[in-house]
Amino acid sequence: MATRSSLRSLPGVDELLRGANDLLARYARPLVTDALRGALDDARQALRTGDGTASDADALLAAAAARLAAVAAPSLRPVVNATGVVLHTNLGRAPLAAAAVEALTAVATQPCALELDLADGGRGERDAHVESHLCALTGAAAALVVNNNAAGVLLALNTLAEGREVVASRGELVEIGGAFRIPDVCAKSLATLREVGTTNRTHPDDYARAIGERTAVLLKVHPSNYRIAGFTAAVELEALVAIGRERGVLVVEDLGSGALVDLTRWGLPAEPIVADRVRRGADLVTFSGDKLLGGPQAGLVVGRADLVARLRRNPLRRALRADKLTLAALEATLRLYRTAPDLAAVLPTLRLLTRSVAELTTLGEAAMTLLARALGPAYALALENAAAAIGSGAQPTETLPSKAIAIAQKIPGGP
Repeated sequence: MATRSSLRSLPGVDELLRGANDLLARYARPLVTDALRGALDDARQALRTGDGTASDADALLAAAAARLAAVAAPSLRPVVNATGVVLHTNLGRAPLAAAAVEALTAVATQPCALELDLADGGRGERDAHVESHLCALTGAAAALVVNNNAAGVLLALNTLAEGREVVASRGELVEIGGAFRIPDVCAKSLATLREVGTTNRTHPDDYARAIGERTAVLLKVHPSNYRIAGFTAAVELEALVAIGRERGVLVVEDLGSGALVDLTRWGLPAEPIVADRVRRGADLVTFSGDKLLGGPQAGLVVGRADLVARLRRNPLRRALRADKLTLAALEATLRLYRTAPDLAAVLPTLRLLTRSVAELTTLGEAAMTLLARALGPAYALALENAAAAIGSGAQPTETLPSKAIAIAQKIPGGP
């Protein structure tokens, strides 16, 4: 009886709406109504289970306000990367340079010449905003942009090898984050994958023997997120190119995290440089924009002009193309590579990867002060030497000297 009485005493939605002027000024009326209904449902359930008492209008309005605040808050919000992985896939990979953020904001808030040739007033090509930069930085004859590197591989294989065969080493059939696998991408391209060699050893003859009338592409994949050590053998790009040219078969290389500059200049582990792969004869090279390059998520394809033109004509390309925000941020990032006298000073990815241990120590000490204040006296904190990873599939066996904050709960009565 007491529960029924309490339920009857709850105000109705219309009554609550009359007192919800503050909420209605901040949120759409249908959303406020749904929040009030949800608050009432929670109150009724609590009364039925004996977990609560009757709620008055003020309490219900407060509960609805909490619901509305949760809906209005962005779920994609900044976090602190304390993982020891600089380019963490789950944390958004590369932070954008200030110039890229500025360029992105400019085209997001006003009309822009996305597909307009300002020189003659005719229709333009959206990739033109970045193609000249990519060609200058890689030595390629042409370039295009899609929404990520997997899309670049998919588009290349579908364009060049649909209904035919793609030959790849078993040791390079990688799986990247999210369980996406090279064999699956190849299958979706409507090409047939022909595996050669073994997991740990593949030789030039393996490729040569696999080539037949249906062979369209020799695919080389940079094993960016793992290493096979010990009794191993792999076919270098030059040897693969020689086989392809002798037999009239195209060579496509998926570089994954492909670097545009020599990272050893900053004391970092060496990564394959896109320009070097183009120079060594790969017909097409695909790589990511948001990993070592330090730009937005994008898939970049560079190489022979005739092949890139074929990729552009593929209807699939429209489904995979990049939008104006990506292109604006990418163009600004590439411009930094070409014009900045000190790239590490303006490209956050490179700046983060090259921070000294002394700088990390200062940062760690400041962070410990904040953490100690937040955690209270029950926890002991210490700054220790550590090793960090580059992340995003780059140099998985190499580490960078770093610092870490060790947190331990104090034992009552202990030291």
